[in-house]
Amino acid sequence: MSNKLTFLGTGTSTGVPVIGCQCEVCQSVDKRDKRTRCSSLVEYNGARLLIDCGPDFRFQAIENKVYSVDAVLFTHHHIDHIGGTDDLRPLKGTDIYLNELTETNLRRMYSYCFAEDLYPGVPKLTLHHIDYSPFRVSYGEDNCKFVEVLPIKVMHGKCPIMGYRIGNLAYLTDISYLPEEEYVKLKGLDVLCLGCLRIESHHSHQNFSEAMKMAERIGAKKTYFIHMCHHIGLHKDIEKMVPDNIEFAYDGMQIEF
Repeated sequence: MSNKLTFLGTGTSTGVPVIGCQCEVCQSVDKRDKRTRCSSLVEYNGARLLIDCGPDFRFQAIENKVYSVDAVLFTHHHIDHIGGTDDLRPLKGTDIYLNELTETNLRRMYSYCFAEDLYPGVPKLTLHHIDYSPFRVSYGEDNCKFVEVLPIKVMHGKCPIMGYRIGNLAYLTDISYLPEEEYVKLKGLDVLCLGCLRIESHHSHQNFSEAMKMAERIGAKKTYFIHMCHHIGLHKDIEKMVPDNIEFAYDGMQIEF
């Protein structure tokens, strides 16, 4: 059985095109320059794991024929990563893995999902609190199977968030830097998905040069840059800026690992 990752969205919090923007990226007709908010579906050993569920999830799920997920792994509490939680309703019941800060904000934003008297049709969410210790996601009939997930501590400015390693794939979005002790968790990767916001520097995200240095240090067989804004440039131009072992991901892109 081959494992697969689908990049549902590869954009930053505003998406691309940005509302009202007339720059060449936002006006591009290249589908690779149309970036919805960042999210991915990992299919690993038969489990279907959704990483983040942002405001564009409904469109992403329809576009990519996502009919079911076994669990959602939230990286952090920002709206572009949890703002599509209500659209999980058609999936009947969903296990969600998240840290304490994300849980606090999810319960506040979607209080109607956790009320004593639930009205019909609300998302049925089962929350699993995690920290930076390895955990298992159960799936399959009677939850008789499981996938091991290794959390990675990622710094998003001053805010510690969650990255995830699933087998030989790691997913690190919204990253400004990685604590030194976390690099050991990323040895021997086949695939690294790594945040790369734009060319210029940013206070809470890696820019292109920083992402290139981190990708080289981690040394995955293949690195895919994610979470790009319109300031990154046209896809047809930026794809020429990276070596063969690095690619800029785009919405709908699928890879096997």
